[in-house]
Amino acid sequence: MFRIPIAPRPDWERTAHNLGFKFHTLYGEPYWDETAYYQFTLEQIEKDLEGPTEEIHLMCMEVVREVLADDELMQRFCLPESQWDFIRTSWENGDPSLYSRLDFAYGGKGAAKLLENNADTPTSLYETGFWQWLWLSENVNQLVLPLASDQFNSLQEKLVNRFRELAILTPDRCLHFACCKDTEEDRGTVQYLQDCADEAGIETRFVYVEDIGMDADCRFADNQNEIIDWAFKLYPWEFMFEEEYGQYLGRQNLRWIEPPWKAILSNKALLPMLWKMFPNHPNLLPAYFEDERHKLEPGVGVVKKPIFSREGANISITRNDRPLATSDGAYGEEGFIYQAFEPLPKFGNNHTLIGSWLVDDQAAGISVREDSNMITQDLSRYLPHIIL
Repeated sequence: MFRIPIAPRPDWERTAHNLGFKFHTLYGEPYWDETAYYQFTLEQIEKDLEGPTEEIHLMCMEVVREVLADDELMQRFCLPESQWDFIRTSWENGDPSLYSRLDFAYGGKGAAKLLENNADTPTSLYETGFWQWLWLSENVNQLVLPLASDQFNSLQEKLVNRFRELAILTPDRCLHFACCKDTEEDRGTVQYLQDCADEAGIETRFVYVEDIGMDADCRFADNQNEIIDWAFKLYPWEFMFEEEYGQYLGRQNLRWIEPPWKAILSNKALLPMLWKMFPNHPNLLPAYFEDERHKLEPGVGVVKKPIFSREGANISITRNDRPLATSDGAYGEEGFIYQAFEPLPKFGNNHTLIGSWLVDDQAAGISVREDSNMITQDLSRYLPHIIL
């Protein structure tokens, strides 16, 4: 695994603008960075990332079954009791999922170590499925990259095919896509997914989360008073549960993407449950709930993570009670889990994180993020990759 400098494509910003990639620069800082790329071997991809991704996903599904069957574990996951039936029913009905992303510490040697599962609202989807593939194609066509260059990236194809499958499972319904206002990245992610659904032949509409309301019959509706009976929402389930309309969830004939049972997979409490159920698995790190943190080996670095957390917020890293890194945010009231610290590999001054994507149960590609800080957050740079 190498980080290799490369000249940016001439006038790529104009191409990005024309193709709707409006968040390639955030707050004056580059988010998309094509001054370098990461190079992998096929063996690294297949053996160290693709295989473990699918195996860990199946392990995570075993955790879901375990948690749903145990009220004490549902409490451990800080899921409101008023929503337990809603969550359990979605699992029992086999409500299908669309996609997720596992984040790994991996530097090209040894076992990739799972850091967390982004199973409810993962972003950086457009950059992975479309934009980095375009970068590869253009650089190969211009002979900047070797003709044999490839990329672990079947994400867009798998998304379109999955939408076709979901359309069969949910016939004759319009699929509403939703995200919050004033979030350029979220809007771009949702637009990309809506384009994939359109390609799959699904009728779609868009509505902002803030514009969703309810009618007198407790049915969700958009700002055009159209009833919502199938919806993709880039909005976390823990937020949905706390909304004013949270008490009405499950009372409608409404199919959700992602389904409510994903509230378990996207929860950091998943990490100590994985370690408990699959101890010493080569791709897992020791992790414990707050009242079990004494089980971590003395002297081992510790990462403290909120049970609910997004984009690397409210994380602290310590070793021997000495702080190494912290991040701000609005999470943590619900409690924390503690995970053994696995440093991200460094390439120069860059701490590098691998995001491994799944569509349904299949590995579908990777994204590479890097930052000068130890904690990957929403403004961390995205770099393309190749297989050679």
